[in-house]
Amino acid sequence: MYDIIGDVHGYAVKLKKLLLEMGYQKTNGSYSHPARKAIFVGDFINRGPEIRKTIRIIKAMVESGNAYAILGNHELNAIIYHLKDKEGRSIISKPSKYFLSLFKTINEYSAGSKELDEQLRWMRTLPLYLDLGEIRIVHACWCEDAIKVADTLYEDGRIRKKVFRKVYKKSSSEEAKSVWRLTKGVNLKFPSDIRVISNKGVSPRSFRIRWWDNLEGMTFKDASFESKFSMPAYTIPTEIIPKTFPYPDDAPIVFFGHYCRGAGPYIIKHNVCCVDSCVAGTKSLLAYRWSGEKELDMNHLVKI
Repeated sequence: MYDIIGDVHGYAVKLKKLLLEMGYQKTNGSYSHPARKAIFVGDFINRGPEIRKTIRIIKAMVESGNAYAILGNHELNAIIYHLKDKEGRSIISKPSKYFLSLFKTINEYSAGSKELDEQLRWMRTLPLYLDLGEIRIVHACWCEDAIKVADTLYEDGRIRKKVFRKVYKKSSSEEAKSVWRLTKGVNLKFPSDIRVISNKGVSPRSFRIRWWDNLEGMTFKDASFESKFSMPAYTIPTEIIPKTFPYPDDAPIVFFGHYCRGAGPYIIKHNVCCVDSCVAGTKSLLAYRWSGEKELDMNHLVKI
């Protein structure tokens, strides 16, 4: 039986409280449960006040066999940010907004920290998804084609640095598209005549969408899976609809994070669940306690 835990984002105290609430105890340096195993859906770094402690907790649980963890887009950005070229310089010439959130993580470590290097190496051993038969776990989007590519990226139990360099430098490669599909999902670009304002006062040019649905005939509002702004309620022009990956009703339950669902809902349909409770904003951490059921049950959600 498994406890699927949403994006922790450096909130170690919240994570400890959640684990204790679910019956985990710390023994021999790791939290464990006599009959269950935790699964972390990625994005355990950045944003929060205790990133270093958070990584230590999750890493210890994984290495002791008490948990699984997969990569999120924040871990990918951390790995890429620390890659060097042949001259020993960072491959990032100008950090984009996606790398700026890393500074909070980096600031928790001293310059040249061996601990950070060790943790980054450990992150490269983590899978991009889990298929456990009756349940599936991915950070942002379950895409069979992307999964097939992901399976080819591991060598000797880890993703080699050369793969991450390609993911960063060759964004049109199948490797890059597949990795980002699994960890960032599907975005729809706004037409030039539409402008919306986010809760941070900026006007984004794309938004996160319901990748598990067929968007034909949907409005922008209905297609959106965005928590930062509201969308207009008119139909999306067919020519700008991106490819989605409709999730079959008879497929195993899929769990994911990424979407910052502070107000929910978390259970989207009987076999689709987002466990990201937007801890940085809500100060609440969410888990789903799966106990073998074929359909999701609201009563199995735990929030602390």
